[in-house]
Amino acid sequence: MSDKILEIENLTVSFDGFKALNNLNFSMDTGELRVIIGPNGAGKTTFLDIITGKTKPTEGQVRFKGRNLRSYSEHQIAQMGIGRKFQTPRVYLNLSPRENLEIACNPHKGVFPTLFKRPPSAERRTIAGLLETIGLIHKADMKANLLSHGEKQWLEIGMLVAQSPDLLLVDEPVAGLTDEETERTGELLLSLAESHSIIVIEHDMEFVRQIARQVTVLHQGSVLCEGTIDEVQSDPQVIEVYLGQPLHDTDAHSDHQTLQTAIEGVTAIQ
Repeated sequence: MSDKILEIENLTVSFDGFKALNNLNFSMDTGELRVIIGPNGAGKTTFLDIITGKTKPTEGQVRFKGRNLRSYSEHQIAQMGIGRKFQTPRVYLNLSPRENLEIACNPHKGVFPTLFKRPPSAERRTIAGLLETIGLIHKADMKANLLSHGEKQWLEIGMLVAQSPDLLLVDEPVAGLTDEETERTGELLLSLAESHSIIVIEHDMEFVRQIARQVTVLHQGSVLCEGTIDEVQSDPQVIEVYLGQPLHDTDAHSDHQTLQTAIEGVTAIQ
């Protein structure tokens, strides 16, 4: 049995002749935390859409735990163990964090049974553990609309984890967060990476440096480069993509510093 939880081979996605993904190849190991970066138009959102079944490939295939996902719907893929967190938190604002997690733990239960029927003890223990993990135990019973933006992000991550996915897809989790919230989000994801495979799409390079073990750079729908954050920021192809000019061997350190500044400047507005 393969140790790869996700394998994408020769994948192309065309929209009216435009190739959002172009012969893309990608794989990640079970238990890995991978960060995906790239400039606007690199194909990052389509990359996630393909994995979750929202978009179907024009050519190529996506395999999750060895199974080709082409014939499965979005909800079937979610049931297989792939969970996705979008950029904007999707939580029930008029319910408490505890109630949000109760619904996530048992999605067939619905809102009214959640409000009027006490969950079983095992489920209550699970929810208490999740509240502790996401740092909201002290705000467990207040309305979610009173939470900060960062706290809503953590709540949604907790709701995702409550569904017991094997692979978490997390899209720009620190957009709009304070420095303290960003650091705590990184700590949360690193904690979750001990028991989950995680893909993070992100633009904040300081945050990437905090959490990244392996970084993949997308450009024009293909994988441009993979490696550690230092290897990626020193790669001549990446420098050319972000700066529009080749790396000068005689001034490699300067170009590396300029690249880091350029990436941070470009990604800060995306």
